[in-house]
Amino acid sequence: MSYGARMATTAPPRAAPDLDQRVYLHGLRWADYEALLAMRGESARPRITYLAGTVELMSPSRPHERIKTTMARLLEAWADARDVELTGYGSWTLKEALEERGCEPDECYILGPDPETKPWPDLAIEVVWTSGGLDKLEVYRAFSVAEVWFWEDGRVRVFALVDGGYREVPASALLPEVDLALLARLAADPSQRAALKAWRAALDPGA
Repeated sequence: MSYGARMATTAPPRAAPDLDQRVYLHGLRWADYEALLAMRGESARPRITYLAGTVELMSPSRPHERIKTTMARLLEAWADARDVELTGYGSWTLKEALEERGCEPDECYILGPDPETKPWPDLAIEVVWTSGGLDKLEVYRAFSVAEVWFWEDGRVRVFALVDGGYREVPASALLPEVDLALLARLAADPSQRAALKAWRAALDPGA
C-alpha cells in the first residue's frame, strides 16, 4: 500500500476549523491543470496537485501552515549553525508534463553551493495534518526528489528514492546530523520563538 493511501485511513479526526480542505477534480487533462494554475495566479492557495488526470485543490489549515513554517525555521537555523549550504524554495510548483505529475510541497530545499543548476529540489517536506490526499510520493518520483519528509503526529518519517521508488528509511542520508525526533517535536510547539530557543540550545549546549 502506498504511503498516500495509508494517510487516507490513519490520521486522527480533528475539529472542523482545524481541518485542511480538499476538493478533487477527476478526468482533467494536463492543459486543464495548467489552466487552474494560471487562474490561481501568484496566490499561495489553494495548493494544486496533479496526478494522471486527477487534480487535488488543498487549502491548508492554520495549524498545518504553522507547523510547516516552524519546521522551515528550525531546519534553516540548523543549516546556519552548521554552515551547510541549504537553499529554501518554499512551495515551488513542480511540473512534469510527460509524466503527468505536478505538485507544490509545503517546503523544499536544494543542497549545495550552486542551487540554480539543479532542476528539482533535493528535499521536500510535507505536513500531514488531515486525512486524505493524493499519493505525494508517486508525484515526487517524477522529479527524482532524493528525500521526502512527512511530519505526522509529532514525528518525521523519511522516504528516500531508491531504484526509482520511495522506501522508508530510519534516518536522512541528505542531512544525517539533523535530530529529526527533536525537530518533529518542536515543530508542533505553538510558540515558534520557544521552539527556536530550545533548538538553538540543543545545537550549542554550551552557549
